[in-house]
Amino acid sequence: MGGAYPAADSRPGSPSLWSVQRDQALEFIRHHHRAVIATTRTDGRVALTPVVAGVDDEGHVVVSTRQTAIKVAHLRRVPYASILVLDDGFYGEWAQVEGPVSIVGLPEAMDGLVAYYRQVAGEHPDWDDYRAAMVRERRVLLRLQVERAGPTRSG
Repeated sequence: MGGAYPAADSRPGSPSLWSVQRDQALEFIRHHHRAVIATTRTDGRVALTPVVAGVDDEGHVVVSTRQTAIKVAHLRRVPYASILVLDDGFYGEWAQVEGPVSIVGLPEAMDGLVAYYRQVAGEHPDWDDYRAAMVRERRVLLRLQVERAGPTRSG
């Protein structure tokens, strides 16, 4: 898998290289969660923020954040982002995904926030406490629909 973004394969019934890259990137993100999200500032420049990323049941890359975070303001204005996910070795495998982002607020986000936590951290010792913290912290769930996917390895 390379770093280019290939066009769909034109043969009927044949998976495109793009869909293979997308599927490989999502599988990588299911197991590696350290990430950096790139959003667009008001002046058009890139803003980079470390985040923890997961994948929901519908194949969106998901990130939990506070409703008051600057990245949320950026995404309300320009609802598109890139996310780079790294393995724990930093110089090992990695994947980049990009696409439109929806912001899901509470109370609609709660089930997604619980699923997100389970994927990236396992079972919480007190789910009632977790849910109360999500409300107190005014958490939202960012859901990136993958339009492009990059490599899961270098070179």
